[in-house]
Amino acid sequence: MLLLKPGQIVATDDLIDALWDDDPPATARGQLQTCVSRLRRALPPGMIRTDPAGYGLLVGGDDLDSLAFARLVAQAQTGDGAAGKLLREALDLWRGSALAGIDSRAVRHQAAVFDEQRATAIEDWLDLELDDGHDRDLVAELSGLVEQFPLRERLRAQFMLALHRAGRSADALTEYRRACDLFRDQLGIDPGPVLHDLHRRILLGKVAGPRSLAAGLVAIDSLFRAVGDFTGRDELMVRLLGTVDAAGSAPAIRIIDGMAGSGKTTSAVHLAGLVGARFPDARLFVDLQGHSDQRPLRPEAALVTLLRQLGVPAEHIPDHLDERIRLWRGELAARRAIVVLDNAASTAQVLPLLPTSGAALVLITSRRRLAGLDGVHPESLPVLDDAEAVTLLEKIVGARVAAEPEAALEVVRRCGRLPLAIRLAGARLAHRPRWRVADLLRRLSESALPELAAEDRTVASAFALSYEQLPDRAQRMFRLLGLHPGERFEALAVAALTDEPLDRARDLLDDLLDVHLVEEPEPEVYRLHDLLREYAAVLAADLSAADRRDALVRLFDFHLHMFVAANDGPQRGAVTADLDLGPPKRPDLAACSADPAAHLERERPNLVAFLDAAAAADLTEWVWRLPRAAWRYLYARGYVPEIELLLRRGIEAARQSGDELAVAVCANYLASCAQRLDRRDEARSLLELAVRISRALHDDTRTANVMGNLAALHEPEGRFVEMIEMSREALRIGSGLRDDRMNAALRHGAIGSGLARLGRMDPALRHLRIRLQLAIEMTDSVGIAFCLHSIGMVKWRAGLADVATARRMVTAGLRLMRSAGYALGESECLSRLARLKHTEGQTGAALELVSQAIAIADRIGHRRYEALYRADRGEFLLAAGDVPAARESCANALRLADKRYPYEWAVALSGRAAVHLAEDEPEAARRLWEQALTMFSRMGVPDRREVEQRLAEVDSGTDQLRTSVGGGRMEG
Repeated sequence: MLLLKPGQIVATDDLIDALWDDDPPATARGQLQTCVSRLRRALPPGMIRTDPAGYGLLVGGDDLDSLAFARLVAQAQTGDGAAGKLLREALDLWRGSALAGIDSRAVRHQAAVFDEQRATAIEDWLDLELDDGHDRDLVAELSGLVEQFPLRERLRAQFMLALHRAGRSADALTEYRRACDLFRDQLGIDPGPVLHDLHRRILLGKVAGPRSLAAGLVAIDSLFRAVGDFTGRDELMVRLLGTVDAAGSAPAIRIIDGMAGSGKTTSAVHLAGLVGARFPDARLFVDLQGHSDQRPLRPEAALVTLLRQLGVPAEHIPDHLDERIRLWRGELAARRAIVVLDNAASTAQVLPLLPTSGAALVLITSRRRLAGLDGVHPESLPVLDDAEAVTLLEKIVGARVAAEPEAALEVVRRCGRLPLAIRLAGARLAHRPRWRVADLLRRLSESALPELAAEDRTVASAFALSYEQLPDRAQRMFRLLGLHPGERFEALAVAALTDEPLDRARDLLDDLLDVHLVEEPEPEVYRLHDLLREYAAVLAADLSAADRRDALVRLFDFHLHMFVAANDGPQRGAVTADLDLGPPKRPDLAACSADPAAHLERERPNLVAFLDAAAAADLTEWVWRLPRAAWRYLYARGYVPEIELLLRRGIEAARQSGDELAVAVCANYLASCAQRLDRRDEARSLLELAVRISRALHDDTRTANVMGNLAALHEPEGRFVEMIEMSREALRIGSGLRDDRMNAALRHGAIGSGLARLGRMDPALRHLRIRLQLAIEMTDSVGIAFCLHSIGMVKWRAGLADVATARRMVTAGLRLMRSAGYALGESECLSRLARLKHTEGQTGAALELVSQAIAIADRIGHRRYEALYRADRGEFLLAAGDVPAARESCANALRLADKRYPYEWAVALSGRAAVHLAEDEPEAARRLWEQALTMFSRMGVPDRREVEQRLAEVDSGTDQLRTSVGGGRMEG
């Protein structure tokens, strides 16, 4: 079976069917693998090829009689003067019937194919011999051939012709009567028009001199039948029909390119059918063999095929290319013809075949993007959309598809919505009536490529034809792309993966693009079709383990340094220390990216796949190093669930490898995610773990940093005194270190915020100014922004600055936060600007600003800040006189705070109380203000004075309506 399809992959199921017909044993696959192993040992290395779909045998063109026969016959068909000699050489290879003595249904079928090819070659050779006048010499041989092949009309016609020309016309007529009797007895029909016409001409004496009978049988319509289940491509057909209309009386030339299996030929033939009535004189087709297991057809040979299809006798076709081109263009100019040039290899191959005048339509299909055809617009075929793909499957399979729509949709998606894949999957299902669509889906889900095979057609072999014609370095790149974990990749990443110079990597990617082995959905952003990714992964599996590992390390190292560069100055230093980061393996690539943050954003969808690949390759350190490098960017922009998932993978990998330092690093940053997601107990446990490890490793820098993060856990609990005390302890631990500026800056900032919350403005300002000085020294833009808006608000609260000064400082902080992409800080600045605008009586502007702050907090999932901002919004709405909207906003604030955040809960209670008072419900207002007073007092914050004043007004029956909820709130 492997020799019957040399160089092709024979599907495993087909091999089993050939060996056991309809009754394979349960161990069939195992026995087949054993047979292949024995063959592999018996044959020279490399001859047996393993593929997801099955097996193949690589043999040279002259090592197998069937290949040599096919090659010689194909050469003979080019129409040169050696055709007879080539056919005789091909026929001399035969020794009796094909594959005699092998009892297998599949082999018997192929034997019949070989015998038919032999008989056709005999007839072609006889035509040439009869053309040369060798009639008498052929009579004896033809007599034996007619006995061997009694029902072949063409052969019997050749026998009658030879008898007639040899002067035996009576015998020729007798042979005709014998043929009539035989056909009626065995087939119940009379012979066809070929024999009947020759019989009539012999009777009338009008038989021409030596010439080929076959030449008179050439058909002008050479297109094969269009498929009846053609689906989709409506927009393409409309565009192509429009270009045909626009061409008028001039030649219309169109290119359809696309990846293997996308339906290029089918689309071209379908279009030819749509416009066939407008081109009634000829419909021609030639396979240029651009991507096949044979060499691409030379223009000289293609012209012979086309001219013969037009009915030009072989002896009238010139030898030289230029003369053939002139003859072809002249013949075509006089006809309204459609010419399909299928499977083109290059522009150079196609150019000599194009008409220069006349009303012809030329449709060129190619897997390669053909440049150099001036004025010809190519149409690149995409895959089908979901609906088209399911429709095609239903046309092939029938009602089972409509009965299982969800499974059908998943099947076509597993096929990548590629028409060839869908056809093969559909054929597999159609021939298994007991299968449900879900049964096929289950098999495709395990591995798609082995299942996408039918007889000698497989998706993998179609891809292989494109791959094997690539230059060696482009083949290597495609194999290595099978290792790339992500769905999309950039040229820089491919250069790192393949260790190619960037310019060379771009050129090689262009090579892959030209043959549609990769796609470019955005400039310099590439991807592999799902099935091509699976095919590339199969090829990559043949690489050595060391080559695969080295390629992944190069890729991860490139991304790691890009992720580190996406951190701002001081954060970059922290991540470099955590990772003990050395120089990049490819500094030239790292220097080529002007925007590392944008690079990280583009790679964000690939991060989980990176970790999967690192874990599968036992590259454990990369499972935690990549998330650590990406933490700041993802956390600041609100991608907290994503970075939490990555860090969980990282800490687990670190634990399994016994890397305690990595565990501490991951635990510290994982705690920040847990805190943001309202899991403070988990955050505390993680930070305590990080402290224990850091102390055991005598790492005072990390201990101080983690202690500061532990201190920050007290803030959402309203324990501001404890936050200040623990921050001072962290400051003390780090005070003796060589460079503790980052730890000191964060701790002074936390102490300043806590003191401001407690109303102690002078010491708060001292700590915030130290924080600002350290941030300036480190060029920490986020730290500077934090200090600007905090100092501005504290000075305003303390009466040390007017509203305008505070607004300028907060606005400056807002610009820096936005520039750094720090979403949470941006929302803080917006809320504080809203407070200042409200104080200035600009309630409309205040509502707009606080709404922006709410939107950011909601997007990044920060419930505590959102609760505070909604309470502020309720206050501003109440001031604007919109009591119902104020009620709703305060109710939302209470829902979000939900007692988990004491300070924010108390602020929301106070706001809701103000709404009750506005609704003339003083007792309800009193109850809520009393609750808020208890909580503010317990926290020791000066906000209680505002609430005490409101309660006093309620007790005294003052009917003055005041709308301030947070006017006296101390901003931390």
